[in-house]
Amino acid sequence: MNGPPELADFVTQRGHALFRYAYMLTGNPHDAADLVQEAVVRLRGSWSRVRRKHNPESYVKTTITRLHISVWRRRRREHLVWEVPEQAHAEAESLDLWDELTKLPKRQRAVLVLRYYEDRSDAEIAEMLGISPGTVRSQASRALDKLRDAVGQLRSLR
Repeated sequence: MNGPPELADFVTQRGHALFRYAYMLTGNPHDAADLVQEAVVRLRGSWSRVRRKHNPESYVKTTITRLHISVWRRRRREHLVWEVPEQAHAEAESLDLWDELTKLPKRQRAVLVLRYYEDRSDAEIAEMLGISPGTVRSQASRALDKLRDAVGQLRSLR
């Protein structure tokens, strides 16, 4: 890696945690790896400033989150899948919360990941996503309602 040796040490030590975080946002290992790589490339130029911060990992995670948001803003509603399903989802598959989570709009999924996986406060989430704390709460509420409905529908099909 070109750049400061301290950055290489940081990526070596915290790279797996950053990847797991990005994976929770994207639901896809390839996109997660791309997000982490892009965040580290952007961080390279400002590493001397970032490493002096209280928690540089949090700074990198914020960068990953913002990159993820910019990607899904560009894609909007496009949803790419690896394989074409052979059967209808509701008929063939058992209840899988991850599958239902990936069906949520990107912002709602990001709010849930930040709130329940990263254990962030509404204020922190709002700052990371560039929205108000009230929007964080409403997005979380809508996402949880959608998950509850999906679970209820899947249970009724059994």
